[in-house]
Amino acid sequence: MAPHRKARSSSPKGIRTPALATAALTSVALLSQTANASPSAEPKPSLDEVQKKVDDLYQQAETATEKYNGAKEKTGKQRKKVDNLLDDVASRTQKLNEAREELGTFAAAQYRTGAAAPDTASLLLADNPQDYFDQNQLMDRLTSRQQQAVDDYATQQSEMTQKRQEASESLQALTKTENTLKSSKADVQRKLAEARQMLSQLTAEEKARLAAIEREKREEAQRKAEELARQQQAAEEQRRQQQQAQPTPAPSTGAGTSTGTGTSAGTTTAKGEKAIAFARSQTGKPYVWGASGPDSYDCSGLTQAAWKAAGVTLPRTTWDQVKVGTQVSVASAQPGDLVFFYDDISHVGLYLGDGMMIHAPKPGAYVREESIYYMPVHSVVRPA
Repeated sequence: MAPHRKARSSSPKGIRTPALATAALTSVALLSQTANASPSAEPKPSLDEVQKKVDDLYQQAETATEKYNGAKEKTGKQRKKVDNLLDDVASRTQKLNEAREELGTFAAAQYRTGAAAPDTASLLLADNPQDYFDQNQLMDRLTSRQQQAVDDYATQQSEMTQKRQEASESLQALTKTENTLKSSKADVQRKLAEARQMLSQLTAEEKARLAAIEREKREEAQRKAEELARQQQAAEEQRRQQQQAQPTPAPSTGAGTSTGTGTSAGTTTAKGEKAIAFARSQTGKPYVWGASGPDSYDCSGLTQAAWKAAGVTLPRTTWDQVKVGTQVSVASAQPGDLVFFYDDISHVGLYLGDGMMIHAPKPGAYVREESIYYMPVHSVVRPA
């Protein structure tokens, strides 16, 4: 009998059993779906995340704006200094050339008297004309006026070298500042473009919801401002009661007589009133980064212009404005004070009283009154 053999499978070579085939097809399908999926299919950020990102971009743009403002102001000063130095160098060069020609006539005169062979080229190229005259034994033959001319020439030449060095260094500093100016400008534009792009990708419904979130933020800031106003009014009332309880001092005609004017949270200085009046007259004008009026402003441009109207000169940037004046607490802020925001002091507004300020908020917004709690307060400074 023929030996028993195991029956060969009738399935063609390479075909798997049904279970294995199903698993393989499933794997292929999954791989295909993965391959066809969009590489940018990331979870869409929530509206809160979008708002936070946009707010961060606006703040970063303001920081870059203040850097731009500082560089622009510095560039103007440096350019003026360079222009003055170059004018000075040109004037000194003319005088030096005239003095050099005069010394050349002295050398020629000495030659005519037989003192030495003329070497006008050596004289004109000499670093120190007095050395030239000494080497040629001419100094003892020069008149006192001629000797003074040699001394003056040497002094002018030394001063010329110094002024040229100053002009060269100033030009280098100007170039560096101009590069910072360009970099800051590009940084502002990049941040604002990114914020606009994020907002443009929102649907109409998302924009409406974002506007609602913004309203809630402003309403909460307004509640905090009202609470501060109540606290300030209570403190002012307590101060008045304490003054009334004190015995009336005897009238005095001495030099130390007080006018009785106070600087409490409820009072306003005359200069502060003028600054506020100016700022309020700018209400509705657009925020434009780098602008300081009269048609548009950024935050520090508005406060600078407001206090200028009151006769007080403030620096251009928030970082410099915060250093001018006396720092006071938020609770004792009075109208006209400068309120600074964020840890990097990149925003500023003008305090109106009752927890409110007027400021140039951000791109796309206009000069308006708002609660100081709309942004995190850094400090309060009283310019005058």
